[in-house]
Amino acid sequence: MNKARPERHRLQLTGIVQGVGFRPFVFRLAQRFALSGWVANDRAGVCVEVQGPAHLLHQFQKLLSHTLPAHAEIHSLTCEAIPVQNARGFIIRESDAGGAQSALILPDLAPCESCVQELFEPGNRRYRYPFINCTQCGPRFSIVERLPYDRAHTAMQAFPLCADCLAEYKDPDNRRFHAEPTACPSCGPQLHFCAADGTGLAHGEAALRRAAEDIRGGKIIAIKNIGGFQLMARAAGDAAIALLRQRKQRPHKPFALLYPDLASVHRDCFVSAQEERLLLAAERPIVILRSRGAARGKIAPQVSPDNPNLGVMLPSSPLHHLLMHDLQQPLVATSGNLAGEPICIDDTEALQRLGQIADGLLLHNRRILRPLDDSVTRVMDSQPVLLRRARGYVPRPLVLPGSPANATTLLAVGADLKNSVAITRGNTVLTSQHIGDLEDRVTMGHFTRTIAELAELYLGNGNTRPWGQIICDQHPGFFSTRWCESQHNESQHNKNQNNKRHHSELRRVPHHVAHFFSCLAEHGHKGAALGICWDGTGYGDDGVLRGSEFLHWDGGAQVRRVASLREFPLPGGEQAMRQPRLALAGLLFACFGSSALWPVSESRARLTATFSPGSLFNLERILVRKLNTPVCSSIGRLFDAVSALFGLVQRSTFEGQGAMAVEHAAQDCHHRAGYPFVLRQAQSHWTLDWEPLLSALQKDLREGRPVPWMATAFHNTLAQMAVSVATALGEQCVFLSGGAFQNKRLLETTTRLLRAAGFDVHCHHKIPPNDGGIAVGQIYYARCMQQVGQQRTAHSEHAGQET
Repeated sequence: MNKARPERHRLQLTGIVQGVGFRPFVFRLAQRFALSGWVANDRAGVCVEVQGPAHLLHQFQKLLSHTLPAHAEIHSLTCEAIPVQNARGFIIRESDAGGAQSALILPDLAPCESCVQELFEPGNRRYRYPFINCTQCGPRFSIVERLPYDRAHTAMQAFPLCADCLAEYKDPDNRRFHAEPTACPSCGPQLHFCAADGTGLAHGEAALRRAAEDIRGGKIIAIKNIGGFQLMARAAGDAAIALLRQRKQRPHKPFALLYPDLASVHRDCFVSAQEERLLLAAERPIVILRSRGAARGKIAPQVSPDNPNLGVMLPSSPLHHLLMHDLQQPLVATSGNLAGEPICIDDTEALQRLGQIADGLLLHNRRILRPLDDSVTRVMDSQPVLLRRARGYVPRPLVLPGSPANATTLLAVGADLKNSVAITRGNTVLTSQHIGDLEDRVTMGHFTRTIAELAELYLGNGNTRPWGQIICDQHPGFFSTRWCESQHNESQHNKNQNNKRHHSELRRVPHHVAHFFSCLAEHGHKGAALGICWDGTGYGDDGVLRGSEFLHWDGGAQVRRVASLREFPLPGGEQAMRQPRLALAGLLFACFGSSALWPVSESRARLTATFSPGSLFNLERILVRKLNTPVCSSIGRLFDAVSALFGLVQRSTFEGQGAMAVEHAAQDCHHRAGYPFVLRQAQSHWTLDWEPLLSALQKDLREGRPVPWMATAFHNTLAQMAVSVATALGEQCVFLSGGAFQNKRLLETTTRLLRAAGFDVHCHHKIPPNDGGIAVGQIYYARCMQQVGQQRTAHSEHAGQET
């Protein structure tokens, strides 16, 4: 081989290679080796044609694979030799909008250090410019309209580059070389400030200073940030926080805090090295931290009532940096919405929906194309766990193990609470951002728009329905399930009209099976396993509201429900989910029958603090006659009942309030004692009987045992229950999923005891353990069942040939 003889190679790269400075990286690399050719974005990712001596091409390709720009990921790289051309130099070509769609886009990222330095550098032409960014940072997913990722396909198309920005954009030595969202005060977006009725009050720097002054003065200001509006107020301002809670209709759920810098976070919270890395990461999530006692004197109690933790984040945008620089104090920074609604992204919509909450609005004229809430993380079991997956993390994909059974594109719509949806493209699962709770009409609209956007962005199918299969929860009352059924009915009609292109199969997946498979998917696990799925409620087709399931997968087609808690009634049905005292009444009734509510009983004494004698009389009748009293086997409701028993939460205003109160009661107490329970087997099903636990708790209450000690023992008991079932079944690989495992004490105690007993334990990290991960689980379950079906078909055909 003549090493000096030129060759020409065409490289096709897929993965996260757009929006990360990849083309400038390739350009500089080619120049370094004096190679000729070109690089361009296309619908698959990035295409490169490069020409030069073979040994230099080899070095080029080696560095291309191993010295990537920050945030870039190569998922595949193919190389083919093509005829040499008579061409010189290397260029960045215009993007190719043809071909099959397989490109990925980067999430929105916080400003890099270089941009922050320029932001506060007097004399720099971007000094205090709130839309500064470069190839390494800034908005991506919130501004991209379609792929390939070019400025013309983003919200920045409305801002033609000025001469200075254009010169930087074209300069290979500039860090804004081909930075698509680049802008400056001369050519980029601008701020303006208006009153709650829309009256314009200030522009540019004056708008920023007016917003800061109003916040400092105790007002509530709506800020249009990267992925949507946030409501901000002084964290130390009792009156402002109380007013924000009242206007936002959010009485107790904790607010997140925006801090100016890491030093101020350390002052108010205990921060481990791992939590510090999370706070400073380009994704800039909210991190749940344990607050120091001193913080309580400076942060209004209403920020996080009766909660020893704080949800904390650092600036995620240049606008945040500027506000925090001017204010130098923590602010409440909560989603710009009414409780239950999606976050606002549009100025007109914000004036309508937030005008009654905020005293003023800091707006700008760059469109946000899709809403992105702040992501929420917590370090548990020595690992970061995503509790809400949105800004900074979406749309990073998850790659499933194995090969797809066929080319069918799947759409999974998740559950109704903490909804997110997901689609497949080959082995890749592309999840949406956190959408919210679908009971709200506005959120339901956001749900359908998000599905359409995913299809357009990643499949490029316009208004067609490309789904080979749509997957939903088994619950017939879920809005998401009914939406899928309507889509399926419509596709059946199309099928009957011989229009096969629009036909979609419908698959229903039991709620906890989806939880189980979401954890399996995250770990790429394909064999037999035990899933412990603990949460509030999952639909059971036998009429029982499940929430404590132990599921065994044989690695093939069979998923068996092998164990659960003993069932107990929930008087009032839906009401019991908002009133832990009703769950307690049901638990006591299941244990002691009607006598639990009789005047002389000890159990009644636990209820008289919150129920009138008349209410208790009615409650007994409801329970005895089983009127609107479904049966449940839910860990979430058990936590609720215990929170009421301890006198912590009788009525909850947000999901999980009772469970959080029990967790917080145990936070500073450490011992390994537990309460008794019984594990019974009937046929092939095991039942965990909590009655001895309840009796022991009543005894401890009678004897005046401190609540923190009892709360700790309660957590220990649940973990011991998990170990007892795992031991009885003997499956080595155990996966923990479900909203109950957002509880740090429960997760860490359960994993510790299981590992001590010799089990391989797996938890969530990248996919939320709560219902935000259901869509991924639905897809992985469907994929696994497809593959089993394909293997069976292949086996049958093989057997037929042998016959």
